[in-house]
Amino acid sequence: MEIRIGIVNTARELNFESDASLGDIEAAVSAALTGNDAFLKLSDNKGKIYLVPTATIGFVEIGSDEGRRVGFVA
Repeated sequence: MEIRIGIVNTARELNFESDASLGDIEAAVSAALTGNDAFLKLSDNKGKIYLVPTATIGFVEIGSDEGRRVGFVA
């Protein structure tokens, strides 16, 4: 699953891919934003762990597993 996180007052976004399911990622983001957690904790498919302060999250975009198209679209 492709994840893109926008951080407030930062020009770049955090992009990575995770093996977690859509439901698991959505539940973690919702729990972090509605609860008293100081950080959103997610891991990518290479084993890296990302901790993002919940106060600075601008948006979270969760993509699909479908591959990118190769070639030209008519």
